[in-house]
Amino acid sequence: MNSTQPRKRIVVAGGGTAGWMAAAAIARTMGEAVDLTLVESDAIGTVGVGESTIPPLVNFNRIIGIPESEFMRETQATFKLGIEFENWRVDGEKYFHSFGSTGRDHWTAGFQHFWMEGLQRGHGESYDDYCIELQAAYANKFAHLPDDLLNYAYQLDATRYAAYLRRLAEEAGCTRIEGRIAEVQLDGESGNIAALLLDNGKRIEGELFLDCTGFRALLIEGALHVGYDDWRHYLPCDSAIAVQTSSVRPAIPYTRAIAHDAGWQWRIPLQHRQGNGIVYCSRYLSKDAALDRLLSTIEGEPLTQPNAIPFVTGARRKQWHRNCIAVGLSGGFLEPLESTSIHLIQRAILRLLRMMPAGEVSERDVAEFNDQQLTDMVQVRDFLILHYKATDRRDSPFWRQCAAMEIPDTLQQKIELFRETGRVFRKNEELFVENSWVQVMMGQGIMPKAHHPIARKMSDEELTRFLASLRDNVASTVAALPAHYQYVAQYCGAKEVEAA
Repeated sequence: MNSTQPRKRIVVAGGGTAGWMAAAAIARTMGEAVDLTLVESDAIGTVGVGESTIPPLVNFNRIIGIPESEFMRETQATFKLGIEFENWRVDGEKYFHSFGSTGRDHWTAGFQHFWMEGLQRGHGESYDDYCIELQAAYANKFAHLPDDLLNYAYQLDATRYAAYLRRLAEEAGCTRIEGRIAEVQLDGESGNIAALLLDNGKRIEGELFLDCTGFRALLIEGALHVGYDDWRHYLPCDSAIAVQTSSVRPAIPYTRAIAHDAGWQWRIPLQHRQGNGIVYCSRYLSKDAALDRLLSTIEGEPLTQPNAIPFVTGARRKQWHRNCIAVGLSGGFLEPLESTSIHLIQRAILRLLRMMPAGEVSERDVAEFNDQQLTDMVQVRDFLILHYKATDRRDSPFWRQCAAMEIPDTLQQKIELFRETGRVFRKNEELFVENSWVQVMMGQGIMPKAHHPIARKMSDEELTRFLASLRDNVASTVAALPAHYQYVAQYCGAKEVEAA
């Protein structure tokens, strides 16, 4: 490090998952190249319900040098192979969105084209039979396999994750300052944030500020007024209630998303407890009725008081403005239907680390960051809209509204392309892979009218052998896996769980 180069002063405003993910990543990556401070108040609670994640978190933890078994033990995490969607297309039906791939793709066409050719020739096996992650999930099995053959994420305690990251960040040089932010002071000449004034009189100066203050968005919105795009016309749910309960059975390696007449409910099994919640549209379901529905359907004894979370789905018009970057809920909110909240936090953090300014903030970097962040959020938004729009449910005003609503052209194109040709195309490092779109679209009732002619090149014997070999490989791989709960206990069992 050039000793004549002053260290860049970075201030993280707010703790929680977003703040401590940012602090740990910056401290462990940049080290003494930066002077890193995090400001938070013990008096301010965090949302703390982001318990279900997606596979990119595995890589994020690896990048910043977190040992997996230690992290899982500290957060009392379990493995997650996907999400089961119940009652979404019609009441009483379910499908599974798994991580990983299904079957084997050809360079000209995805596996779904060969599976559909098989249907035409009388093969009746389910598309599900060709996915290792899906079959392992329903068999309640898991193990690490060579070459990362089994794709997975985590179901974790977000509050414990933040505490674990705090320890790592402080060990790597981050300074934590206790205090409530009373004022965000701007530089009168540049309009940049100059300092945070705390209620205890401390003044925290910096050159780069990360807004991790959650829905309050004290810096990016409260001080810099960047504006917010409301997406509730696409995603009408605006409220959630979360409650934690004791475990009544061994944890399963997947999350459940159960639709109801005004939204949906989640169930997320950890080692030591289960996370539960209800997401709903307040136009069609009152808070009291939603709470009654949640408490009447949970399993186990409640361990916490229900936590009501009103929200407005949408995104800040700028995620980076002047010398302030929004990370987490301060930058926008997309309901946790596909477990993307923590993912969007890590995308912002890794993007910032790649664009870390050496001196003055580059407006080119800012423009690129904002464009990429918005692209991420729009692509996730469209995937979430798909779950609500592509449905045969007409049993309540909520579902009739969803079925009738206008959707973005970007999503309409994806749906119609798949319906007409069976094809899915991804753009700009899009988060959700082809298999994700295929599983959800078919699960929601969209079946292609045609498929790629390459599949017709196979003779009946070749196609039969090809499909059978894939199914057999999945079945034999899953049969050899240990039970999920046994693997978790051996690999990363938490002491609290063992003691219980």
